[in-house]
Amino acid sequence: MFSAVFGSVEQGIIYAIMALGVYISFRVLDFPDLTVDGSFVTGAGVAATMIVLGYHPLLATFVAVILGFLAGCMTGLLHTKGKINALLAGILMMIALYSINLRIMGLTSENSIGRPNIPLLNAETMFNQFQDFWSPFGIDAMINRFFGMLGVEYLPKTWGTLLVMMIIVLIIKLVVDWFLKTEVGLAIRATGDNKKMIRSLSANTDNLIIVGLGFSNALVAFSGALIAQYAKFADIGMGIGMIIIGLASVIIGEAIFGTKTIVRTTMAVIAGAIIYRIVLGLALRVDFLDTGDMKLITAVIVIVALILPQYFDKKREKNRKAKRHAERLLEYQQSLSKGGSKIAETHPD
Repeated sequence: MFSAVFGSVEQGIIYAIMALGVYISFRVLDFPDLTVDGSFVTGAGVAATMIVLGYHPLLATFVAVILGFLAGCMTGLLHTKGKINALLAGILMMIALYSINLRIMGLTSENSIGRPNIPLLNAETMFNQFQDFWSPFGIDAMINRFFGMLGVEYLPKTWGTLLVMMIIVLIIKLVVDWFLKTEVGLAIRATGDNKKMIRSLSANTDNLIIVGLGFSNALVAFSGALIAQYAKFADIGMGIGMIIIGLASVIIGEAIFGTKTIVRTTMAVIAGAIIYRIVLGLALRVDFLDTGDMKLITAVIVIVALILPQYFDKKREKNRKAKRHAERLLEYQQSLSKGGSKIAETHPD
């Protein structure tokens, strides 16, 4: 159980970066961007291809982020300059990226034709390099010894991956918080809230949408690059349903932790991604479920996450109305009693 939850937390932290990208497009920009399913694979494919070709993992990850940014900008251009419906623009870019990703991963083969997957079993990744730095300190042994004293079995081999991902996600969160509070970030938020209003202030909403979608898909591609290095492979189908996973993370986080401020909301999205992976991991431990049921489980989680907040909101609203009615009734009774006492004083027996 502990090892399953630990693995889910590790993956959830990595997927949280993708969820932040989905939050920017769907919540901040109010743009239904389906490019995510393609740009996630772009990040994974570019990183895996460059690592196999001998490039440094950090450089490979950086190039993956840049290409993800360009993919998002292209979707924005199709919508703003090409006047294509937002949903259709995302679908078109997602379809185009499927072939582009095949070509990118095909660069690792001799004839450069499309290649559906790239293994990284013996390749040097960011996590390998951090592990080489981390291992000599003996921190893993100390932590495992502590949990072993508590009776925990099946302890992880290393805690270094979790630590480095927590640091990376914290940095990404701070960058997103800072960006959304800058002049450009505030304009992007205003564009998502009321495009006509921000246009009346002479703001170029087309450029804001393009930048916002580029930033969103850069985060998605970054997550894809990290997942490829974490899982030790890149596959053309690993982005299928990624938009649903991102939405599930956003919805779960917002429902549990709220959205009063940007800082709180981004933290809620990260927590939502972790909770989603934990729930998914625990669900797969049920005997009659297997890995082929992941999409069904995801759909159920999203449905529950959408319905439950509505149910609780209605319940809270009903309680508020009942409380307000009780207060008004009490005030009315008090006014009647005061009126009766005044009449008694005016007309004593």
